[in-house]
Amino acid sequence: MSRTRSVATSAASGRGVHRRSVLAAAGAVSLSAGIGYALHPTDSEAATDAQAPAADSRQAIAEPALAPYTKGTTLASVATPRNSSGYQRLGDGPGWQRVVRGELATPKSGRASRRRTLAAFVQFTDLHLQDVQSPLRAEFLRSNGVHAWRPHEALTVQGAISLVERVNALKGGPVTGAPLGFVMTTGDNTDNNAGSELEWFLQVMSGGRISPNTGDPRHYEGVQNSGLKLYWQPDSTVRDNDKALGLPHLNGFLAAAIREVNSPGLILPWYSTVGNHDGLALGCFGIHGDPYLAEFAIGGKKLMSLSAAEGKKLQDAIRDNKDPHGVGYRDLLKAHAREMRSVTPDEKRAPYTPADYLKAHLDPAYRGHGPTGHGYSSANLDAGTQYYTFRISADVIGISLDTTDACGMPGGSLGTAQLKWLDKTLADNKDSYAVVFSHHTSTTMSNTWPDPARPAEKRHTGAEVLAVLSAHANVLAWVNGHVHQNVITPHQVSGGRSFWEISTASHVDFPHLARIIELTDNKDGTVSLFTTLIESAAPHRTDFTDLSQTGLAALYRELAFNTPGASKTLANTAVHRNTELVLKKG
Repeated sequence: MSRTRSVATSAASGRGVHRRSVLAAAGAVSLSAGIGYALHPTDSEAATDAQAPAADSRQAIAEPALAPYTKGTTLASVATPRNSSGYQRLGDGPGWQRVVRGELATPKSGRASRRRTLAAFVQFTDLHLQDVQSPLRAEFLRSNGVHAWRPHEALTVQGAISLVERVNALKGGPVTGAPLGFVMTTGDNTDNNAGSELEWFLQVMSGGRISPNTGDPRHYEGVQNSGLKLYWQPDSTVRDNDKALGLPHLNGFLAAAIREVNSPGLILPWYSTVGNHDGLALGCFGIHGDPYLAEFAIGGKKLMSLSAAEGKKLQDAIRDNKDPHGVGYRDLLKAHAREMRSVTPDEKRAPYTPADYLKAHLDPAYRGHGPTGHGYSSANLDAGTQYYTFRISADVIGISLDTTDACGMPGGSLGTAQLKWLDKTLADNKDSYAVVFSHHTSTTMSNTWPDPARPAEKRHTGAEVLAVLSAHANVLAWVNGHVHQNVITPHQVSGGRSFWEISTASHVDFPHLARIIELTDNKDGTVSLFTTLIESAAPHRTDFTDLSQTGLAALYRELAFNTPGASKTLANTAVHRNTELVLKKG
C-alpha cells in the first residue's frame, strides 16, 4: 500500500482518531499527492510537475473486513407518506432496490467476487442554506406561483446538520465496505450569495455552533410572521393559504428556527464546488458593483408582497435569460419602496464576491478535517479562478469545475481558459481514471453571457464540455446537481469511449437526498460505479411538539413533502436512484 493510500484511509476513517492526527494526515496526503492544490497558478500558465497529481500505478484500496450493508441508506427505508389526503405525515417506507444498468457495457457474471475498490466518496448538492430574513430575497414572487416560496425554508441549517450526522454514522461504502474518502459538495451551498449563508455553510461542514438568524437577535423578522395569508404563519392562528391546505399551527416554531444549533462537522475531508446560487443574487443576478442592491441587502427594508402581474414579469425575464445584472429587479424594488416593511439592518447579509468565497474556504477556522481550502488554494485567489483538481486515490483524480456564468442568469457555461485546462488536465493524467464534478448538468449549460472579469473570453456550452470529456478514455463520471432531481445519463461516443453523468436531487426539496458513489475495477475489462442515495439522520416520523434541533430537521423533510406546488417526481424512477453503472474500461 502506498503512503498516499494508507494516510488517506486512516484520515477517512475518522472515528476514534484524535482531531490533530486527522489534520496532520490530511496535510501529509496534500504534500504527497497534491490534494487540494490548484493546477493553475494563472489561467494560462501550465502546472508544474510538483503541483500535478502523481501518476500512480493503479492499486486497489485494501478491502476492510466489513460486510456490505443497507442500514442508514435508502436501500433499507425511505420516508413515505402514511396518509393519502390533506397534510401527509411521513413514516418509514420500503427501501429502493439497486438496479444494474448495462447500456455502456455488458455486466459479466462473477464480477462481485473479482472486484477491487478504486474509491468511495459522498456527494452533497444544492443544500441552499438560506438567510430567510434577508431583504434581498424575493418571496413575493409567490403571488405568481405558489412554488416560488417554500414553508420549510427557515430550517435549511437544521436539515443540513442532520445530513452531516448521517454521513458521520455511515460504516463505509454500502457495497464494498471501503472507507469513505471525502465529501464533495456540487454547488448551491448557499441560496442567495449572502455572507451569513456562507458562514453557516462552512460551520455546518466543519463543525461549530450556529445561530441561523440575522437582524434582530431576539426574534424572527420576515414573511412568516407578517400576517400575510400568502405565506404559512406557523405561530399564528391566521387562516393563511397554506393552513387551508393542511399545514399545522406550530406555536414557537419561529423562535425555535432561529435558536442556536450545533454541527459536529464532517469527520471526513470535504471539498467544495461552486454553483450559481453561491455567486449570484437569487441564483440569477450578477449584482456585484450595483451600489443600490448591495446596500439593500444589508438594509432595513424588505418587500413582502407584489401583484401577480409584476411577479410574472420578473420571472419571465429570468426564464428568458434577459436581465443578467438584475436591472429589472432593482427597478422593481425602487418602485415599491413605500410598501416595504421595516426590518433590522445587518451587514452579515452582504453579498460575497468570488474572492470572499475563496478566502472563507481558506480560513483556518473552517478547516475541519481538511484539506485546507477544501480544494481551493492561494493559486485560485491569485488567478481569480474557482476550479481545481485533486487526488482521490492512487487510481483516480477528481476535477472540480466552476460552471457559473458570473455575468448572471441561472444557466451555466465554461470560459475558454477553463475548458482548455480541463482538456489538458485529463490528457496529463491519462494513466488515472477521472471523476469530474460541477454544479450544472450537460443540459443546463447554455448561458453564454460574457464573464465581466474576462469580457473578451468566449463561453462554452454543455455540449462542448461533453465533447472534451468524450475525447478522453479515462473519464468515468461527471457528477453534478442543479436540476434538483436524480438523473443518471449514459454518454457514449465512437471508439468505445464512454462515461456516466450522475445528477443528484437537492437537499432543499423533498426527498432531501445525498449520494454515495463507489468505484470498482471488476477485473474483466469493466468498471462499476455504485450509487446509493441517503437521507438525513432525522427520523421519518415527526412530532409537532418536538422543536428540538432533531425535531426541526424531521419537520424540514415533512414540510418539504407538503409544500404547495412541490414536485413529487424529484426522486425519479429506480434507474436513476440506487444503481450499478457498468463501463467498459481497460
